[in-house]
Amino acid sequence: MEEGRIKHLTDIVRMTSLALHAYHRNGHLEKIYENGLVHRLRKQGIDVRQQYPIQVRDEDGTILGDFYADLLIENVIIVEIKACKALADEHTAQVLGYLRATGMEHGILVNFGAPRLQIKKYIWNM
Repeated sequence: MEEGRIKHLTDIVRMTSLALHAYHRNGHLEKIYENGLVHRLRKQGIDVRQQYPIQVRDEDGTILGDFYADLLIENVIIVEIKACKALADEHTAQVLGYLRATGMEHGILVNFGAPRLQIKKYIWNM
């Protein structure tokens, strides 16, 4: 997928997250923000899969287990949602682990729990 499309989708996720946070502010559970973001993105015609299962495999292909990405946007961007006071290094590691496990390049980490929305974009180059 072209970089222009990725940038466009990232901008839509960012703007939609900002609008959702401006309306609901901080103080809700992650699931509320997840459902709200899915609802608003789908209203814009964006293909969003919620709690999307992704298999993690060992180097020999053995399935080690599944993780569930909060959101998968247009099959090219993984979005991890948090509702905590501040983002921590383990949240970044989680997103990068998801990208590494899937072979996908683009991830977004969004924290709705702080008074100001925190949003970070990650690119995984293998």
